[in-house]
Amino acid sequence: MSGRHDAGETEGPLSPADEIRPVRRILVFAIVVLALLMSSVDSTIVATALNSLQHGLKTSVNWAGWTMTAYSLGFVLMLPISGKLSERYGRRKVFLGSVVAFTGASLCCGLADNIYVLIALRALQAAGGAGFTPSATGIVVEHFGDARDRAVSLFGSIFSIGAMIGPIFGGLFVSYWSWRGVFFVNVPIGIAVVLLALRYIPLDRTRAVGSRTRMDVTGIALLGSGVLAGMLAASYLGESSAHIISLPFTASSAIAVVALWTFFRHINRSGHPFIAPRLIYGTGFGAVNLLNVVYGGATAGVVALVPLYAADRYGINALDAATLLVAQGAAAIILSIAAAFALRRTGHRPPLYVGGVVIAIGTLLLAVIPPAGVPPYAWLAASVFLVGAGSGAINPASRNAGLQLAPEQSSTLAALRSMCRQIGLITTVSITTAMLASADDPGRIQAWVYAIAALLLVAALPLVSRVPEHHGSW
Repeated sequence: MSGRHDAGETEGPLSPADEIRPVRRILVFAIVVLALLMSSVDSTIVATALNSLQHGLKTSVNWAGWTMTAYSLGFVLMLPISGKLSERYGRRKVFLGSVVAFTGASLCCGLADNIYVLIALRALQAAGGAGFTPSATGIVVEHFGDARDRAVSLFGSIFSIGAMIGPIFGGLFVSYWSWRGVFFVNVPIGIAVVLLALRYIPLDRTRAVGSRTRMDVTGIALLGSGVLAGMLAASYLGESSAHIISLPFTASSAIAVVALWTFFRHINRSGHPFIAPRLIYGTGFGAVNLLNVVYGGATAGVVALVPLYAADRYGINALDAATLLVAQGAAAIILSIAAAFALRRTGHRPPLYVGGVVIAIGTLLLAVIPPAGVPPYAWLAASVFLVGAGSGAINPASRNAGLQLAPEQSSTLAALRSMCRQIGLITTVSITTAMLASADDPGRIQAWVYAIAALLLVAALPLVSRVPEHHGSW
């Protein structure tokens, strides 16, 4: 592992017992992957239970939908904070705390009998879930030596697996049990992860007394306010009655702009900023972050809207439309694994170029009417398969490109990557749904959205030349 350390911090020796005990990498990887899988399943499983949840709690569909909105907002808000906490207090501590918070909140969500309480608990659940990826990435980087690039690369396939099986489990719970099952399922998994982590994940390296710098509370508050206001503005656009000139949108947007501008001004002047400016827009880092917004988040938004598109444009029923995402998920899993093991030979840029082009082609084909004789379902399945294949090819490179520049800040970089993806996802979905809300022919409008998205994906390809190239382990 790199000998570099966080600014202002030094690491002391491990205890004799920890020095003797070898790190069981496969077992440690399985533990962190189980937590990531639990989180990724939760991001899709709740959507299948919204109707049952609405009737079970006797609420409106709008308030039921807020159980997902609150999770997304809480998740994005807590990502950079959890990344910084991992760097400051230790990856293992934050990982365990995140799993405990997520599991406890899941149990309370399943017991909730009031929609407002459930929404608040979902925000708390998101605060726990936001800590999984930064701390898990940090654990792998710290303990996996020259195998860490491949281990981190495989994370992408885990999220694809979770996105695939989430709706299946959700449908089973709703059909044969209750909407509460989508939350209760996390409890035994979370308990198992905690017990295994306590036993097998090595203790965090001790920090020298007085080595920790003060937390940048001002930076945290400014970034949190800006992200929260921006996500509220984007989410509002998804409402059927939303207007760009309305007070909720303009006020939220103004707060976001002012808070984020003040945040960037603050971190450039602070001696110990919450997030170092170079990690956001410095050489190499800025290009990687933008690519994660476009090819990570925006692509995820394109895929998330495919079932709606299939129903509106081709009249495909809800069940068949949902199964289209299986093709995308399968392609992403296969290509993520293949690209992870080929990354040391290919370097970062070739898979980013190839994956970006393939995603653009798949997105453009979604907008095109199938040729005569080709069933719409088969055409859409082939298109999303290409999108999934391109996403899988990109995942390992997009995860490693920034990490290899600053492995000592792996938790913060993993949090930034996840936040960029969430921003791209929420923005894409919100803008598209806002356009569809007032459309006479939503299927045709969404086809145009896909065509424009394909052009933007091609236009973003020059960013790849600014991504730091690297071959071999780091």
